[in-house]
Amino acid sequence: MNASRPDAYDALLVLSFGGPEGHEEVRPFLENVTRGRGIPPERLDDVAVHYHHFGGVSPINGLNREIIANVERELADRGISIPVYFGNRNWLPYGADAAEQMARDGVRNALVLATSAWGGYSGCRQYQEDIQQLIEHLDAEGLPAITFTKIRQFYDHPLFIDTMVAHVRDSFAELPEDRRGRARLVFTAHSIPLTSVDADGTKIDGSLYSDQVRESSALIAEGLGITDYDVVWQSRSGAPHVPWLEPDIVDHAVDLNERGIDTLVVCPVGFISDHMEVIWDLDSELMDEAARRGMTVVRTATAGPTESFAAMVVDLIEEQGSHRQPERRGCLPLRGTSVNGAPCAEGCCLPMRVHKRANSASV
Repeated sequence: MNASRPDAYDALLVLSFGGPEGHEEVRPFLENVTRGRGIPPERLDDVAVHYHHFGGVSPINGLNREIIANVERELADRGISIPVYFGNRNWLPYGADAAEQMARDGVRNALVLATSAWGGYSGCRQYQEDIQQLIEHLDAEGLPAITFTKIRQFYDHPLFIDTMVAHVRDSFAELPEDRRGRARLVFTAHSIPLTSVDADGTKIDGSLYSDQVRESSALIAEGLGITDYDVVWQSRSGAPHVPWLEPDIVDHAVDLNERGIDTLVVCPVGFISDHMEVIWDLDSELMDEAARRGMTVVRTATAGPTESFAAMVVDLIEEQGSHRQPERRGCLPLRGTSVNGAPCAEGCCLPMRVHKRANSASV
């Protein structure tokens, strides 16, 4: 990709969720996440404990800065001279501030990397809504317009799959030799409501997202030569009467242990980096339950901080800029590319009232 091309992209915006970086930021951050969605204050108190346990700091901003540094090095190595900006939905640095800086720097045609591999509302459509808000913000501030193109979903990109295969293989190698043969491989991702409702009252299930998670898990297992594994869920929140994807990872570990399985390799396939839901739900709650039961559990690393993940991001930039055929391993319909927040495919990632409200509480 050459910056002199008329249709070249002139910047990359890494768009993410955001997180507090001190005790005093926790409550304002949680109020930002849940504003207008009817989340009771006591639920915020419950979630705040997770952040305060780690000094009030979510690891997500630091991890995203690491991803950005890796991507910048990969861009430089390939001779691609575009700047990388960083913005969040819910906390500093805000996406709106990043967009303002981009406009002032002369950016007019930017790519957007959302820190999610998946379709569905929270993984894709909500980022498209964020992009729409950035466009409206620039207009309200009287700043030049920017065209924002969201990079496609990458749950089946070969580099993502191969990175996770390597991480799972490393985790099996960490186990005592006498336990490797009996270890159970378990993939986990963020749960969502089984049934949600869009703006006109039509029921929509979460099959796009869950199908992609299952596809990615199957591709990783295939790369390991493993045919028997589990896909489970975590981080459920929202009203108790709303059914979510199950089983929960901790409940599943208990069930496996009661059936005589004492060793697990847990792969958080649904998470790009080790943010709060990984270090709390897996490294704290799951590990505490495993210790009580005398189980051995190894949690695999995530893909985000790796050089191969950065290479994938730059591959996606080149793919978008050259309009070449996507590199992928899966067979599900390919979706995800969106310009200025427009829907990325008919019926894909529709706004969902219940989904949006319930999923937001699991911050």
